[in-house]
Amino acid sequence: MKPNLTIGPILFHWPAEKKLEFYARIAEEAPVDTVYLGEVVCSKRSPFFEQYYEDVAERLTRAGKKVVFSSLAEIMLKRERNMMAGFCEIEDHEIEINDASALWHLDGHKFRVGPLMNAYNEETLRYLAGKGATHFAMPTELPGSSVAIMASAARDVGAGSEVQVFGRAQLALSARCYHARAHGRIKDNCQFVCELDPDGMPLRTLDGNDFLAINGIQTLSHKYINLMAELPQLREMGITHFRLVPQDVDMVAVAKIWRAALDGVISPEEGQKRLDALNLPAPFANGFWHGQAGVKKVAVERALASL
Repeated sequence: MKPNLTIGPILFHWPAEKKLEFYARIAEEAPVDTVYLGEVVCSKRSPFFEQYYEDVAERLTRAGKKVVFSSLAEIMLKRERNMMAGFCEIEDHEIEINDASALWHLDGHKFRVGPLMNAYNEETLRYLAGKGATHFAMPTELPGSSVAIMASAARDVGAGSEVQVFGRAQLALSARCYHARAHGRIKDNCQFVCELDPDGMPLRTLDGNDFLAINGIQTLSHKYINLMAELPQLREMGITHFRLVPQDVDMVAVAKIWRAALDGVISPEEGQKRLDALNLPAPFANGFWHGQAGVKKVAVERALASL
């Protein structure tokens, strides 16, 4: 089976024009199989782009991409509950849920489980499969040993398995908006200040070292996850989908490198060299995969011994 290369939903509050340009390039230039659309982080951002979803989905579909819509990951208000109810009525495309409140509305309909649903073990996976889940995107914190168990369980129930192989790790969501507070504002009057940081607002330690990135109510890693060196392990585990999380970089170039590596046109070592040559704005990390602090970059030789 050909490995499926996917582009996750845009996490950041980019202007509509920038998103439209991004998806136009993904449609025409990126060798990806599946594209996830939707506002995952903050419901207040939704009105800025929701009018374009139909046209974007149509363009991606014409270009041969499968379109999946992703839900919000934090439901707190009545307005957001209503948004989730409407989201679960989508029929033209598959949906990926990131909050358990969707289960109330789906009632046996087929759906995908997103990485923010926190499905950490095979029993949860089987339970959700019984509710209609057909595909599981693993939480980024899971070590490779756990992913192998989850991938096996997914195969047993006939479901797909997906791992994020590139992009900032999605670590946490809060009821408060860090971005607004950093600018002396409150969440209800944030004035969408998160738009000022298209790749996340840097959060540094007291020593001045880059540590995390803030995206509205979301906390991300500073470093980009990069599992290029672990690609042979992922393939051996039977992972079916490989997710690239959009960053404010040339994602078409990133996708082309990953496509070549997945298809065996280049080796993982060559893939790593090409990623390094892009001079991305953050270093790489793979610590979570190896059961260590996520911020670490573990050598592959040590990694193989630890699994």
